[in-house]
Amino acid sequence: MTRRLSLAALPLIVLAAPLPAAAADGDALAVLNDPAAQDQMADTVAALVDALMRLNVGPLAEAVARVDPESDAAYIPPDATLGELAGRDPDYGERLGRDLRAGTRMAGHMAAAVAAYAPLLKDMARDMAAQWERERDAARR
Repeated sequence: MTRRLSLAALPLIVLAAPLPAAAADGDALAVLNDPAAQDQMADTVAALVDALMRLNVGPLAEAVARVDPESDAAYIPPDATLGELAGRDPDYGERLGRDLRAGTRMAGHMAAAVAAYAPLLKDMARDMAAQWERERDAARR
């Protein structure tokens, strides 16, 4: 279950990775906080996952079994789907879509917070750099 959850979280991580840099971009922030955009992203991911889970892996298993007759692939039915082999429940795509909606809302909140704190963090970084310069200069004397 944990492995499936971490794999399901991968698209969220990929989506969230550029958020700190894009937080100041009002367009990115607006998209993340737009319920219609959240629905569109969630529906797209859910549809992709559902399509992948319906993928017939029987021909691939047959090819693997020809190369390695001792493998477990020899026992996979010719009409098996990826979803059947993964043992997923039929609502997995829908559940993943709901999780993505929630994750996108959270990413929107995080991006808004980063945007709000960005000026303060910039000032702090500038002050720390100036302090470092003073300390370095003092150490050279």
